[in-house]
Amino acid sequence: MRKTGIAYLPLHSGKAPAWLFERMVKLAREILYLLCLEYGQKEILRRLSDPYWFQAFGCVLGFDWHSSGVTTTVCGAIKEALKDIGKEIGLFVVGGKGKTALKTPEELFNIG
Repeated sequence: MRKTGIAYLPLHSGKAPAWLFERMVKLAREILYLLCLEYGQKEILRRLSDPYWFQAFGCVLGFDWHSSGVTTTVCGAIKEALKDIGKEIGLFVVGGKGKTALKTPEELFNIG
């Protein structure tokens, strides 16, 4: 593959604004629900594991930061979105970053 240029991807500090994150959760909930109805859980997991699709999904949700924070923020929005519909569609997210990671066993237990 030929080198064609350089991309500068700085690290961003801070968090996504609360108003944006709330909207991301609402939109993620609707998109994931419809994807599950149309294609099933396996297809959702396949798409989320595709880095290009995942980055695009983050942009669709409104988080168009081009480098740092996309994975953490989008996964957090997905986790919050699935709290309301997880049992219905059979998908759950547990764990997270920092202190939230320590709650993973408890979250797994609560799912059953």
